[in-house]
Amino acid sequence: ATNWLKNYAANFCIVVNDRVAQDPMEQNLLSMAIANAMPVRFFTVEKTLELLPGADPRRKIALIFESPLDALKLVEGGIVLNELNIGNIHMAEGKEKLFKTVYVNEAEKAAISELMKRGVHVEYRMLPSENSADFAAVIKED
Repeated sequence: ATNWLKNYAANFCIVVNDRVAQDPMEQNLLSMAIANAMPVRFFTVEKTLELLPGADPRRKIALIFESPLDALKLVEGGIVLNELNIGNIHMAEGKEKLFKTVYVNEAEKAAISELMKRGVHVEYRMLPSENSADFAAVIKED
């Protein structure tokens, strides 16, 4: 996680997910992954929508989502996302493989499609040093 945060020159991180915002153990694990690189907060989607518009403009905030569904909720709530990198969505029964480490169900696929329709550039890249692949190549907008 720290490589990504440095890549975007972020100085503050918000993990946006209703479940994680209520799970101290998961927060602890994610905090360790960020390795004290910067302050990190864990907010529900609703709390993020409430606080993000009033954030200090000197903060370069990296948003981390558990799911493209959370990203879409922010965009639907008026938050502008220019780009979204999806590097990993775990495999599970009934999910479709889009990239080496990205498996989506129908709701996730629809969320990615809607994000693209709303002007968000959605890419796949596991590490900042890798070349990106565009989700538009594997998800056709209706």
